[in-house]
Amino acid sequence: MNRTGIGGAVAIVTGAGQGIGAAVTAAFAGLGATVAAVDRDGEKVAAVAAQLGERVRAYQADVADSAAVTDVVERVEAEVGPIGVLANVAGVLQVGTVQEISDEDWQRTFAVNTTGVFNFSRAVSKHMIARRRGSIVTVSSNAAGVPRHGMAAYAASKAAATLFTKSLGLELAEHGIRCNVVAPGSTDTDMQRGMWADERGAERVIAGSPETFKAGIPLRKLATPEDIADAVVFLASDQARHITMHDLYVDGGATLRA
Repeated sequence: MNRTGIGGAVAIVTGAGQGIGAAVTAAFAGLGATVAAVDRDGEKVAAVAAQLGERVRAYQADVADSAAVTDVVERVEAEVGPIGVLANVAGVLQVGTVQEISDEDWQRTFAVNTTGVFNFSRAVSKHMIARRRGSIVTVSSNAAGVPRHGMAAYAASKAAATLFTKSLGLELAEHGIRCNVVAPGSTDTDMQRGMWADERGAERVIAGSPETFKAGIPLRKLATPEDIADAVVFLASDQARHITMHDLYVDGGATLRA
């Protein structure tokens, strides 16, 4: 199906330097959007922009830094045009039990995964309200909806980002602005591979882990970053024009949601 409402739009994508963020950037640019690609790592996001061509402009900023976020949003509005889409993709993962997680690990996880979503959503939605249109999509995680051993900080931060986005959607609905969530499961990215002990990591993820009460993936495969990007683009497009405050799980059935 063609995705309308994307071509000609200005989109901001955070965490655009790699993985899902880079795939979302490519998807929007491929449909004719002009994309402001934002990442803490300036070299990585510049490389993504160079690869994707003139429709993508690179911006360096830490999503946890409110002042830096406000500056980037104002620059995009002035240099690129009115922002029509925001994709909150930036995220970090700190694995460890609650007893193993340090104060710094906890704080950084929430700073990026939750506060970063707040910072960008607040800064962008201010402009969207004035224009009475726009779409915000937050990439959360299926871990936000099911307990995970050794992932308490990550799961809690993503659950907070999910409920923040839905609550924002309720506030912004009267202004014609839609806010939705995409909740990926295990996806073939550097973040995912960083949790693997050896070359059989993907096989173990797909099979599940009874000893940690983690279900496997019924579709018997990992998601690709492009699988997640397609869901983000759908929710941002006119084909989802009557969808808001929705939480779309893209996890191959791993959470067995009713």
